[in-house]
Amino acid sequence: MKRFWYRLFRSTASVQYRFGRRFTPAGQLVLGALGAALVIGIDTNRTVGYQAFTFLLALLLIALAWSFPFRGRLTVRRVLPRFVTAGEPAWYRVVIRNGTATPQRGLVLLETLADPRPSFEEFTSAREPGEERRNWFDRTVGYPRWDWLVARNQGARIEAQPLPPLPPGDAGEVRVALKAVRRGRLDFTGVTIARPDPFGLVNALETLRLPQSLLVLPKRYAMPDLALPGTRKYQPGGVALASSVGDSEEFLALRDYRPGDPLRRIHWKSLARVRKPVVKEYQDEFFVRHALVLDTFAASEPSDAFEEAVSLAASIACSIQTQDALLDLLFVGPEAYCFTAGRGLGDTDRMLEVLAGVRACHDKPFRTLHHAVLERRASLSGVICVLLAWDEPRRAFVGQLRALGTPVRVFVVTEKDAPAPARPDEVHHLVAGAVAEGLARG
Repeated sequence: MKRFWYRLFRSTASVQYRFGRRFTPAGQLVLGALGAALVIGIDTNRTVGYQAFTFLLALLLIALAWSFPFRGRLTVRRVLPRFVTAGEPAWYRVVIRNGTATPQRGLVLLETLADPRPSFEEFTSAREPGEERRNWFDRTVGYPRWDWLVARNQGARIEAQPLPPLPPGDAGEVRVALKAVRRGRLDFTGVTIARPDPFGLVNALETLRLPQSLLVLPKRYAMPDLALPGTRKYQPGGVALASSVGDSEEFLALRDYRPGDPLRRIHWKSLARVRKPVVKEYQDEFFVRHALVLDTFAASEPSDAFEEAVSLAASIACSIQTQDALLDLLFVGPEAYCFTAGRGLGDTDRMLEVLAGVRACHDKPFRTLHHAVLERRASLSGVICVLLAWDEPRRAFVGQLRALGTPVRVFVVTEKDAPAPARPDEVHHLVAGAVAEGLARG
C-alpha cells in the first residue's frame, strides 16, 4: 500500500505542476467556473447555466488552439552569482535573444529546478516533525509527510518573471529574484518561456534545457562575543603562508627581495655578495589556533536540529576574527575532516562552502570525532563545540578537554519538541526554530 500511495502522490504532483504552468490564474478560475456551470446547467429546463458552460468551453478551446503553434526560437543565458545564502533574498541575470524575424511581446520566464519529489526510500524512512500526533489515517497514508518532504526539497522560490519586448534578432535582459530556502547545491535544469493567449487563460510553452547549479550557503545568526581565554600554542613547522603579527618566529631561508618586504629583513652580507637585495624569511611558530567542532551524528534525517547546528557553526565561523589566528573546522562524514581558515591558509567563505555540503553521519560513533579533536589538542588554544545532544559520550568529550586545560565553549542544539537536557550553566542550550532568540538571550 505504501508504494501505491507513493505513486499516486507522485503522479498527482506531476499533473498539478504541469497544470499550473499551462493555465494562468485567470485560466484556472475559468476552469473552476466551467465545472460549476456544468453542475448547475445539467437541467436545461430550470437554469441557463448550460449557456455559461458553452461560452466558457468555447473560450478555453480557442485559448488552447492559440497556444499550440508557439515556436519562439529563443536562446537564453543565465548569469548566476558565485553563491547565495539560505533565507536571504538574492538576484541573478537572465539574457534572452529573439532568433525570429518577428518581435516577441508578453512573454514570461519560468525557471525549472530539480525535481523536489522524494524517492520512495526517503518517503518511507523519513518522519515529519510531530507526525506521531497525527491521526491514524494521515500516519498510514502519509500525505502530510509527502507534502512536508516536497516543501523541504524545494531548493528555492523563484517567481514568474515577465520579459521585456524582444525586437527581431535582438536580446533583452531581466533581473530575477531568488530566495533559497535551504543550504546545499541548487540545481537548475532549464527555463520555460510562456506566452499567454490573447485572453490570458492558457500559456503556450517552450522549454529550453539550461542545466546550471548554484551553491547556497547556510543561513547565519548574529553571534555574541565568543572570545576564548586561550593562549598562543606552538605549531610544529609553523604556517608557511602565515603573516607576522608580533609572534615568535623561526628563521626559514633566504629569498629574493619582493616589493613591500621590510628593510629590517634584508640580509646585508648576501646583498654585498650577489649585488641584489636578499631578505631573510621567517616561519611563525607560536600563534592562536581555535577549533570549531561540529557534531554531525544526528539521530534522524532530515533533522531540523542538525540544520540549525550547521547554521550556528557557520555563524560562529563568520564571527571569529581569523586575521591573526587559525580556525579549524572539525566534523565527521565518511571520514574525519579538518578544514583550516585564517592567516593566509584560507578564508571564511571557503569554510562556509564546506558547511554548505555537510551531511549527517549515521555509520560512525561519536568517539570518532572525540579522537579527531584530541589528536590536535596540543596545538589548540580553545575549542567551540556545536553538539546535537548532551549525553554521556558528549559530556565525557567536553570533560576531558577541560581536564586537559583547554578552554571550551559548548552549544547544544535540540529538536523543538525534545525535552531540555540536564546540563551545567556554562553549556548553552538552543532549540531548533528559536536559535536567534536563544543567542540574543546570551
